[in-house]
Amino acid sequence: MKRKSISEITRDPRWQRVRLSLIGQWTSKPDWCCKQLRGYLVSVLGASNDELRIVMNYIVGTAFRIGKIKHKCIQDLRDEISNEIKKRKKDKVWYD
Repeated sequence: MKRKSISEITRDPRWQRVRLSLIGQWTSKPDWCCKQLRGYLVSVLGASNDELRIVMNYIVGTAFRIGKIKHKCIQDLRDEISNEIKKRKKDKVWYD
């Protein structure tokens, strides 16, 4: 499988709708925001590699990395995605 650039895969209109819905919501509704991300994935186990990359890229962005946006649900989702990516790499069903 050839790996597409993150800018290429994030053009997905479905992702863009989710991303736009999250703007300005993290401070007051972090649980709702996490539910939106999970809704985009439908299931971490069933999500495509591109979908996992998109969400992981989003939740490791600057605001999350510097701690401006933080909540237990974010760390839980990040851990789940990270574990699934590791599993897929081990099973050789992840990108090169």
